[in-house]
Amino acid sequence: MEQRSAMKKVREKTKRKTKEVEEEEREELFNLNNKAAEKDEEDDDLSDSEDSEYSGLEDSGSDSEDEEEESGDVEEDDAGSNEDHDKQNQQTKVKNNKNKKGTTEGKQEKKEDEYEHDTSDEEDIRNTVGNIPMEWYKDFPHIGYDLDGKKIFKPIRNKDELDEFLDKMENPDYWRTVHDKQTGRDIVLSDEQVDLVNRLQRGQFGDINFNEYQPTVEFFSSDVMIHPVTNRPADKRSFIPSLIEKEKVSKLVHAIKMGWIKPRRVQDDSKDRYYDLWASEDSSILAKHRMHLPAPKVPLPGHEESYNPPPEYLFTEEEKAVWEQQDPEDRKLPFIPKKFSSLRHVPAYSRFIHEKFERCLDLYLCPRQRKMRVNVNPEDLIPKLPKPKDLQPFPTTQSLVYRGHSSLVRSISVSPSGQWLASGSDDGSVRFWEVCSARCMKTVQVGGAVKSIAWNPNPALCLLAVAVDSSVLILSPSLGDKLVVSSSERLLAGSQEDNPSEGPEPVVWSETEGEELKEGIHLKIQHPKAVHQVTWHAKGDYLASVMPDNSSHLQVFIHQLSRRRSQNPFRRNKGLVQSVAFHPIRPFFFVATQRYVRIYNLVKQEMTKKLQANSKWISNIAVHPGGDHVICGSYDCKLSWFDLDLSTKPYKVLRHHKRAVRSVAYHKGYPLFASASDDGTVIVCHGTVFNDLLQNPLIVPVKVLRGHVITHDLGVLDVTFHPTQPWIFSSGADATIRLFT
Repeated sequence: MEQRSAMKKVREKTKRKTKEVEEEEREELFNLNNKAAEKDEEDDDLSDSEDSEYSGLEDSGSDSEDEEEESGDVEEDDAGSNEDHDKQNQQTKVKNNKNKKGTTEGKQEKKEDEYEHDTSDEEDIRNTVGNIPMEWYKDFPHIGYDLDGKKIFKPIRNKDELDEFLDKMENPDYWRTVHDKQTGRDIVLSDEQVDLVNRLQRGQFGDINFNEYQPTVEFFSSDVMIHPVTNRPADKRSFIPSLIEKEKVSKLVHAIKMGWIKPRRVQDDSKDRYYDLWASEDSSILAKHRMHLPAPKVPLPGHEESYNPPPEYLFTEEEKAVWEQQDPEDRKLPFIPKKFSSLRHVPAYSRFIHEKFERCLDLYLCPRQRKMRVNVNPEDLIPKLPKPKDLQPFPTTQSLVYRGHSSLVRSISVSPSGQWLASGSDDGSVRFWEVCSARCMKTVQVGGAVKSIAWNPNPALCLLAVAVDSSVLILSPSLGDKLVVSSSERLLAGSQEDNPSEGPEPVVWSETEGEELKEGIHLKIQHPKAVHQVTWHAKGDYLASVMPDNSSHLQVFIHQLSRRRSQNPFRRNKGLVQSVAFHPIRPFFFVATQRYVRIYNLVKQEMTKKLQANSKWISNIAVHPGGDHVICGSYDCKLSWFDLDLSTKPYKVLRHHKRAVRSVAYHKGYPLFASASDDGTVIVCHGTVFNDLLQNPLIVPVKVLRGHVITHDLGVLDVTFHPTQPWIFSSGADATIRLFT
């Protein structure tokens, strides 16, 4: 009977256990996916195999529990198995469990005793997975392993947001509930733990009893102790001099003797020493010194500074308002005078420290030396130019107008005698005028627009060079003295030199016949391109022509009239040539490109100077009769004067014209030069050049000459001076030539 009753109890117990196991398994299956279940089984198998390796260490009851779980699975799956067989199995298992439990319970008690009084400060080590992200256990039913190697299963957390909210509203301990990621449970903090958290948040120590201000224990005090700290005998080295130190000292002594190591400089204390600037103020020697300045004195106090000033010194409301509106430096007084009945009522002065500081600054910043100030009158800085009346003669009034051309007159030239004037126009004609009467003496049709004409400067010849299209014509106008005319025709009839030419010549000389010869055209010099300018040498035998073309080096030709030969002085192209000129005395040749004026020595065949015009596009150049000065006009309204002895940059740049400067000219005898512009004006300037190299040229604009009408945006195209009189001729786009005297 006793055995039966015992058996019944065992059966009931096993039934209860199996029910609990089944419920747990159902929960697991409810929470897990199939994949996770497979993974679990694999993990379980692995753990079983690992347990089997260490079968001797059966400390924990994990194996028995695993067996129970497995048996539970089998029971669920195999529904058709015999109950008797199950009962026998259960009985044997219960016996085994009992035996095992008996052994494990004893050991667990020991373990509990061991960890009950654990005082370590480490983290909670119920979960042994270590410091890893807990998201790795997201897909598993467990969240880690405890100290015995058993799985820590996740609690069933099916709380949605509504449950969370209700819990927050109804649960009084919600505010002190913390979710533990290591075990996956909610932990309610005790009062002591909440106090600890609050203290740490306030930056206090965790332990309440810890005194952070407890007195320090001084192990080594300033008092001399009777007994030594140690009882060890003193070292030998403490009373015998060191050999190493002796060697070091001897080396240092040697270095100091040799001068390799220099002793430290004695610091000068006078740097930080302060002294009174005006201490020796009253000494008679200083007072006699001419440059001596006495210390600035503080102005003596007046009536307005009194505590009880007369009524006329007190401010009215209007004066007070004006005083407040003024800037501090504009005020007559730095304070408003106030009236007090007695001295006891006077308050402390608010600006005392401020004024003391300003006084110190006055003394400190006061100049020690009298500076001789120069009072400069601004008008004295403007250079004193002589009045135009003192610089006469120069052309002032328009005297004659030479009419006859039907199109714009591009170029004019005066004969060396000053009796005749030649003009070339776009109407295809060259006209010869008598200067005094403005009568047209002769008209020569050249069959094309005349770009440039130049009268031969030799007074023994009467010749004119005319640039028409791509040829240069040499005319003999047959004006003036018969001897001069006959010598000119004799020169033109001279035979051409037969030089064996190596190749085809770019320039062809030819004599004219028929109508052209009757007109006075004797020679024709054919060029490869259109000629824009012709100019003569001072002797009258050489002639230069310009053909602006950037693509070729054939831009300048020099022709010799007596031998009838031409040469190109330049092998290379140095830029688009605008204008050329011969030096009046020396064998120099001036070539103006767009931005530079180059000066070549024709004898040595080399460039001697390169002048920078500082303008965008040079239009024309003229050389002073002395030869040491050059003026050049440019299309950007500038007139630059160069002193060749001084610099390669302009000595003076004049910007008097409003529009492009077309032509510039020097007078041969008078110190005058002129510039003609598209604004319809001719500006005459006085330009005296001194023989003394230390004295700069005197340049004074004296007269603006107007008269030409601007047509097709063009004004005055050419300007030239009379060779002997202070007269000036100008030709314009309005088809007229005007003489100003």
